[in-house]
Amino acid sequence: MDIQELTQAMHSFVSAQGWYAPDSPRPQTPRNLAISLCLEASEVLEHFQWDDRLDDAEAFSAELADVLLYLLQIASLTGIDLEKAVLAKLEKNYQRKWDQGKT
Repeated sequence: MDIQELTQAMHSFVSAQGWYAPDSPRPQTPRNLAISLCLEASEVLEHFQWDDRLDDAEAFSAELADVLLYLLQIASLTGIDLEKAVLAKLEKNYQRKWDQGKT
């Protein structure tokens, strides 16, 4: 499954929940989704709050999936081609001078 298919699967799920409806109690606005993305990213971090070990890989993978789903949705709703954005950012990063451990 490619990124477009994942995005369509995400939209199908959100639509099935009725969250794209104008009267939805969970308006799917870029702002609301950005907040949700940050909250889910915090839940990823929570797995390492007191230990460097990953104790529950299944729960961790579910949190990573939540992050990806919100990211796909935000990109789609704002007209961002996430695949192109990632490739452009990687190209830019290849040109960047990274410090070698200097602060």
